[in-house]
Amino acid sequence: MKKLYLNAGRFDTIFNDLKDSFNGDLTLNHSEYHLAIKTKWAKGTITGVCLDNKMSHLSFDLVLNQDVSVSIESLQSAPIFFAYCENGGLGHSFGTNGEKKSLKKNQSGILSNTSVINSVLFLESHKRIQFSLIGVPTKGLAENQNAEMISQLKRRFLNESGNYFYTGTNSLKIAQKWQELKTLPQQGIVRNLLKKLILKEIIEMEIAQHSYNYIRTFEPILNLAVKQINEIKRISNLNITEVINAAGLAGRNYLPRIFKEKYHLSYKPYNQKLVS
Repeated sequence: MKKLYLNAGRFDTIFNDLKDSFNGDLTLNHSEYHLAIKTKWAKGTITGVCLDNKMSHLSFDLVLNQDVSVSIESLQSAPIFFAYCENGGLGHSFGTNGEKKSLKKNQSGILSNTSVINSVLFLESHKRIQFSLIGVPTKGLAENQNAEMISQLKRRFLNESGNYFYTGTNSLKIAQKWQELKTLPQQGIVRNLLKKLILKEIIEMEIAQHSYNYIRTFEPILNLAVKQINEIKRISNLNITEVINAAGLAGRNYLPRIFKEKYHLSYKPYNQKLVS
């Protein structure tokens, strides 16, 4: 297996590292990087752009003659990556010896890494591999128009361990947006403006899909909890915090948010009486 290493740094530094690692020909046109690769062990292209809101997009289209691992340093900007595998397959682990997970054809995934452990990508040989990454930084940014979206991303896709990897179910709508992104005919500023809009749409769709799947996981618990809470509300004047404790729910830190999203119940832990 051929092992490659990418240093954390600016977007141009990443592409210069890719150029050296793959021994390719790098060009820059209207802020968009294009790396053409044609060597004995690798053929294909890697393209990417970093937009004015610091959101980035990379696209890989490669055929390798030997298996490749790419070790990527954790970035100071703590980006959350949204991945889509169009063809072939993509493996990932936190650290070389970490648990290996995979992203299959037509599957999307979400990755974040704020720990000191490198993210490692595994690319198989003798297969055409096509995948794309959207990177959204969550640290070191001034106030911007994406503040609310970034706040949602941090709540859902960052955790205390610093490592997060989620594989989503196949979504036709998300796949169509990725295809739309790939086939943009415009060039220059217009192309980048359209790309920014589509990238934001993809992220919003992934947030919605992830929220839906997260709620479904706890739905049996929620249904039981709602029945218990309704009964306690009927016979008691306890406040909402006491109701949750009486219902025997251990995870009251996340239940209020899910109740609001799914059942539209207002949670106000200020000793508010449920029954007057």
